[in-house]
Amino acid sequence: MPALAQILEQNYHLKTQQGFDGLKDADLMVLFLRWRQYPEDKLQAILEYEKSGRPIAGFRTSTHAFKYPAGHPREQENDGFPLRVFGAKWTRHHGHLSTTITTKASGHEILNGVNQNFTLPSWLYTVNPLQGNCQPVLTGHAINPQNGRDDGPQPVVWTKTHDNRRVFFTTFGYPEDFKNDDFRRLTINGLLWALNLPIPKTGAEAAFPSPYNPPPSGVLK
Repeated sequence: MPALAQILEQNYHLKTQQGFDGLKDADLMVLFLRWRQYPEDKLQAILEYEKSGRPIAGFRTSTHAFKYPAGHPREQENDGFPLRVFGAKWTRHHGHLSTTITTKASGHEILNGVNQNFTLPSWLYTVNPLQGNCQPVLTGHAINPQNGRDDGPQPVVWTKTHDNRRVFFTTFGYPEDFKNDDFRRLTINGLLWALNLPIPKTGAEAAFPSPYNPPPSGVLK
């Protein structure tokens, strides 16, 4: 996420901030969360932003952003939040397998300048059926699925609109995925789309301003 923030700041002069303090005045909330159990004030900051109707973008494990224990007052947000906001919740993935693009939604501006024939290391997530006003942009298929766990092609990039809110989501997001120029451009295109900013016909400028060498987990120690 810091690497994407650098691209947005340098190439598009957007101000970015990590954490909760900026959500009150933010024009876009970008989430890359996994099974968090936030204290009430931090969760409330996210929910208040959601209620505001402003744009939201999400990556991969944000289909299971929260994991409150059974009986917790916020337990319903475990599935409720991702279904409301992104149109999908955590079900399962297809194991340690790469994902290749199999179906495109031609004409969507998020695909401007994107070579749509690529394979990424991220394991395919099972998300069908998407809920709400979702429009799949790219569909993927697991390469050599094991143990018969192949649910067929699944949406890997989609948009969702509700009450004029624009939502961009992708189930991709493994650290190595962002080394792919086409995926990175698609991602920046998606964030610009969510903000209702113009996307160049040739696609967003998505080069890294500085070297990108993440650890395998994507988490900096």
